Amino acid sequence: MPLRFIAKDPNTGSDQSPTVWIDEDNGDLVFQGWKADRKTTVECREAGSIPAHEAVVRIPARMTAIVREACDAADQRAELR
Repeated sequence: MPLRFIAKDPNTGSDQSPTVWIDEDNGDLVFQGWKADRKTTVECREAGSIPAHEAVVRIPARMTAIVREACDAADQRAELR
């Protein structure tokens, strides 16, 4: 599973930034983000359960262009399959 780094949150000064990658094998997007707070998690559970092997993460809105770039890269990868 080779991951291609797309970008980190440009407004964070630490190495613990929200980050986006694309899986070069299958085009999946991989996110590192802030753990959602309890209130957010409860609201997400209104749509269904969150299995133990899944997590709710928060990506800042300022990363919209970065996520769009990752989506475009994922689309290109999917076209190659």
